[in-house]
Amino acid sequence: MNLWRKMKRSDWVFPTVLLSLYGFFANCRPAEPFLTPYLVGPKNISEEVVTNYLFPIWTYSYLAVLCPVFLLTDLLRYKPLIVAQGLFLVTNYIVLCFANSLAALTYLQFNFAIVTSTEVAYFSYIYSVIPPECYQRATGYVRSAMLTGYTCGATLGQLLISLADTSYFHVNTITLGLMAVAFCVSLVLPMPQHGVFFKKKVDVSTETLDEVAGADLAKEATVRCCAWGNIIKTSGIQMWKSIKETYSSRSLVQWSLWWALATAGYGQVFNYVQLMWDHIEPSSTASVYNGGVEAVCTLVGAAAAFSVGYIRVQWGVWGELSLGVFSAIGAGCVFLMGLTDNIWLCYAGYAIFKASYMFLITIAMFQIAVNLSVECYALTFGINTFVALTLQTILTAIVVDNSALGLDITTQFLVYGGYYSTISVLFLVQGLYTVCKHYRKSAAETNTELPPSAILEDKSQSDRSGKLDPQNNKEHSTP
Repeated sequence: MNLWRKMKRSDWVFPTVLLSLYGFFANCRPAEPFLTPYLVGPKNISEEVVTNYLFPIWTYSYLAVLCPVFLLTDLLRYKPLIVAQGLFLVTNYIVLCFANSLAALTYLQFNFAIVTSTEVAYFSYIYSVIPPECYQRATGYVRSAMLTGYTCGATLGQLLISLADTSYFHVNTITLGLMAVAFCVSLVLPMPQHGVFFKKKVDVSTETLDEVAGADLAKEATVRCCAWGNIIKTSGIQMWKSIKETYSSRSLVQWSLWWALATAGYGQVFNYVQLMWDHIEPSSTASVYNGGVEAVCTLVGAAAAFSVGYIRVQWGVWGELSLGVFSAIGAGCVFLMGLTDNIWLCYAGYAIFKASYMFLITIAMFQIAVNLSVECYALTFGINTFVALTLQTILTAIVVDNSALGLDITTQFLVYGGYYSTISVLFLVQGLYTVCKHYRKSAAETNTELPPSAILEDKSQSDRSGKLDPQNNKEHSTP
């Protein structure tokens, strides 16, 4: 009890602990790594319908709701959106457990799109309730809680499937219970006093209310509407200034470009990798290790992301080249997943691909955030996510959707490998140019900074060596 009181008195510990608890339970989903085996098995949905019909609906829905949710997140001050995410997570697993019709599973994709679109509230909430000097520590705790929850959920799911021989239905009911806990935790989160952009409250003084009391209710409504109009106008101006501040820097534009391009490809691979695994080794005839693989991949990716803090590199010089090299590694892994018939090679390719992405996205986030205010970073996060999702939607519409190419899962992964190869070439060329430019500039500055005495001495040494050189003195020698 005393510990609880101390936490509540702290200006950052209490909200950070509660948000971390929510992040842990909301991401602890034992059933998620086994979604595709559950749909094509007990739910009796064909692999083609899952690939070319159901999963694309999630992408289209996510793009449709992302912008409204992003603006509402700040306007409603984060907590309502986190509560909504917890509620939709509960709804998600109720539908998965008890609905069997294709219409219900179609709604499920829209439901989960709302869940994923509200993740911005989870990552942004903490900045509105704690002082700036605690941002770094709190961000580490909140992100660690999310990754720990995901790892524990995947591990628990694998243990239930492999050791306890639990059915997919019961794994989903256990996940439903964990989502209910997350929803309950979200209800007790402290309500922020303001958002990042919408910082002012709509307050009307007592005197004003007395003046408009009785028959002047329309006047009161007008006063409040004007107040909201001013807030929206001020917030819009602030957003535009933040956009100009962020995208006026060439280096930030390049990091943001990679973020958007790579995240679009990563999203496609992540969404369809379970279908690839089921294609190589069908879950109906073989043991499934999706949960264990996801747990290991998350741990490896988290370790790669953690290592970024201990790497001392001039990212302004070597950053683009690093993006090109690791994107090439990612492209090779995606090609491996698409071409191999060995499930363990496919698992290994996915682990390396995910680790390289998490390593680079951590660097990109750090490089963007280090030179921006919280307002600019929040807006950049939203814009980059929107651009990435737009690109992912285009990929889905062309490659996956039955109304266009409707490619099979193997061909899809070959396309994604080619997509990552294009990213790699783009940044390798730009990176090599940047490195060469840097070393040419360094060499020119070194020559410029030499003192005149050193230049004269170097010239006199050259003259003396020229006199001693017989080739240079042939015209002065006697015949």
